[in-house]
Amino acid sequence: MAGPRRDTRGIMDASGLLSQVRFRRREPAVPLRPYVEHYWLVDWALDTPYVTRVVPHPSVNLVFQRDDDRAAGALVSGVGRELFTRELAGTGRVCGVQFRPGAFRVFAPARPVSHWTGRQVPPAEVFGRETARDVEAVLGPEREDARVAALDACLLALGPEPDPRAEAAMALADRIRQDRTVRRVGALARSEGLSVRSVQRLFSAYVGVSPKWVVLRYRIHEALERAAGAADRAVDWAALAAELGYSDQAHLVRDFTATVGAPPTAFAR
Repeated sequence: MAGPRRDTRGIMDASGLLSQVRFRRREPAVPLRPYVEHYWLVDWALDTPYVTRVVPHPSVNLVFQRDDDRAAGALVSGVGRELFTRELAGTGRVCGVQFRPGAFRVFAPARPVSHWTGRQVPPAEVFGRETARDVEAVLGPEREDARVAALDACLLALGPEPDPRAEAAMALADRIRQDRTVRRVGALARSEGLSVRSVQRLFSAYVGVSPKWVVLRYRIHEALERAAGAADRAVDWAALAAELGYSDQAHLVRDFTATVGAPPTAFAR
């Protein structure tokens, strides 16, 4: 990685969100960079509530949060299959860790990552240790650097150990994200000298969702980005569907609508 990514993929109405909150991404400590995509920090002070919606990445997140309506606490949030919606109101703060797809199990090796998919649970249930001190250390400081240092300390205390299978899962997930020619799990498996079943088992154990789901989710992220930028130009949805590996436009529209809650043209409007 060459620093945290700067795109807003997955965030619906990104410009609206960024006008309402302070949102930053920060790099973790060097030993954590093979496993952590980035830290994400959000602070807000709102006169009127704002609803944010995110199409989740195939990543597990560790989230420290507090606001006017809830006491400070932490959650491990498994890969989210559904659209994430949250109302922000009053004042609040969130400090999150987004793990690289395939990396989370080096911090929590006891269970396959699919065990946490679609769930939000207390960190003690996942890591086997209490996090009360971590919550205060992460959320308490006003200085951003101090919060980042507290996140580093929290993760380093978990003692992540290198795992060749995690590295393999991370490499495959990253290839899916970066290489648009990866459209079929069978072709991906063959190119790596693996069986489809072995790739499916690897993703269940280390990513938390199937490789097909990861392919579709990254393609929906791209379609969402195209739709969000379509205010001043027309999008050729049939051509985009073919570019993203769909057999026809109807399949793209169905997946987009099921994920986002509106068809691409309606979302663009």
